[in-house]
Amino acid sequence: MTDPTGPVVVVGASAAGLSVAEGLRRGGYTGPLTLVGDEIHAPYDRPPLSKQLLAGDWETDRLALRAPEVLAELGLDLRLGSAAVALDTRRREVALADGSRIGYRHLVVATGAHARRLPGADQLTGVHTLRTLEDALALRTALRPGTRLVIVGSGFVGAEAASVARELDCEVTMVTDVAVPLADSLGAELGSMLADVHREHGIRIEPGVLVRDVLHDETGRATGVRLADDRTVPADVVLVGIGARPAIDWLRGSGVPLGNGVLCDATLHAGNGVWAAGDVACWPHPVTGELTRIEHRTNASEAGLAVARNILAGPDGATSFAPVPYVWSDQYDLKIQIYGSTRGADSVRIVEGSTAERKLVAVYGKGGRVCGVAGVNMVRAVRSWRAAVVAGEPFDTAGTTPAVTTGTGSV
Repeated sequence: MTDPTGPVVVVGASAAGLSVAEGLRRGGYTGPLTLVGDEIHAPYDRPPLSKQLLAGDWETDRLALRAPEVLAELGLDLRLGSAAVALDTRRREVALADGSRIGYRHLVVATGAHARRLPGADQLTGVHTLRTLEDALALRTALRPGTRLVIVGSGFVGAEAASVARELDCEVTMVTDVAVPLADSLGAELGSMLADVHREHGIRIEPGVLVRDVLHDETGRATGVRLADDRTVPADVVLVGIGARPAIDWLRGSGVPLGNGVLCDATLHAGNGVWAAGDVACWPHPVTGELTRIEHRTNASEAGLAVARNILAGPDGATSFAPVPYVWSDQYDLKIQIYGSTRGADSVRIVEGSTAERKLVAVYGKGGRVCGVAGVNMVRAVRSWRAAVVAGEPFDTAGTTPAVTTGTGSV
């Protein structure tokens, strides 16, 4: 199958981009297929960056998403280490930083997201983000026993890095603008439980306060942070974990619709042969109707496969992308799993276990319907609740006879 599909250019050589390429080849596409990446590395997995790699349990070779020989079988024109810098949708050409231009019939934007940064801290030594392989290796080198680490932000990446840093015998302070860490994702009760776990492991938490700026010495090395209430927290290393923004700057002026990412229809098509997948895609979820952008590993792979299917199916055969998000987090001896969307829930109920046991399943509701489920150290039990999320069961009666499913990810 070569026409009318190709040539296809995929910009973004991570999980989403690789899934697009694999999905096209599995679907029978044999035409020209280019995969562009701004990093020099072949596609690698990112969740272990804040877990196994940061802890030193893994080395970089274990992050590869595919073995070199498997990647070679895809027959890709692999352009690594040269970012896409502009797009001409009229000529259907992508311009790369190395000066080359690549033509396409279909373009898939899978550029992911960039870590948000603190203003004025970019040039300071000792200030880190945790988004790329180089980020993780630099932070790992900086973390030594006794190192004073300040983490700005209390999301999953920051919380995972905090648990790793404590295991490395660092002194850790977590500064967050919310009253309860992770409460925006898990609710106050589960957030408080996790905060207690971190405190028991020796982490100091400064809740409900913003960081005004990063302090530094005359050489430009970070020495701490100044809080909005004028208190200061000393630090040898500062990790900024305040979220991410979609990597869409290179698309400005191209005519591709932009907002909180690349704005697509429900099939992930942005118009004029341009598609989006992964962290950068923003689309109306066909079930909720809400504009949705998901920064989770499973969504990246599933969106990539969905785009590949829709490119091959053509305009009349393309189908809506309706995933059930899945995310997991490892902190100390806790394995946290979430199906669906827990952020923005107006009701939460623990249906199995308890926070005292630190082993539980909690169901989340919005508008009277189940919208998500979270589990702590109850892998099989939380999986059995996924069907209730998919069905959007009535929140008040959900759980009287939970359905069992063997699915392990989102769809």
